[in-house]
Amino acid sequence: MTNDIADAAAATALPLAPGTWALDPFHSSVNFTIRHLGIAKVQGRFERLEAELFIGERIEDVRVSATVDLASINTGNADRDAHVRASDLLDVAKRPTMTYRSTRVSGEGEDWTMEGELTIGGVTRPVTLDVEFGGLVEVPMDGSRHAGFEATGEIRRSEFGLDFAPGLLGEVVKIQLDMQFVEPKND
Repeated sequence: MTNDIADAAAATALPLAPGTWALDPFHSSVNFTIRHLGIAKVQGRFERLEAELFIGERIEDVRVSATVDLASINTGNADRDAHVRASDLLDVAKRPTMTYRSTRVSGEGEDWTMEGELTIGGVTRPVTLDVEFGGLVEVPMDGSRHAGFEATGEIRRSEFGLDFAPGLLGEVVKIQLDMQFVEPKND
């Protein structure tokens, strides 16, 4: 029985140093896809975000938090972006950010699941993301160590009060996060 417990602990051991890992914003992105007219997909991203990853001694201690500036939307079309920011769509004057806070992380190896709460405006809903651990590497230029992650999931717009333009825009928004975090320095 003791070997089973040791094997289980090793399977979920964290390959990352404890502490608060800072986001590398130059190598991270928040991307989305939504259907337009039900026949095609529009892709976009948010250009400005802040996030941090806290690694504890146990998987139960892992926490992720992120804030995305909704005004930083970029779909590759400036006119469309301006319209999406307007009061009849995202209304970034009233809803300037969306935030995510993890509540539970589970998994092993490269495949993980992160449960959390997404808040847009005054509406908070549970959102689960599938997370792939891309690995850990030392950057030759400065010796810092970076960890990479890809997270995917989806939300339903109407659950966040973003039910504008039904039929024109799809209900489901697919999310893809590509994130790099920098290991904290041991001082």
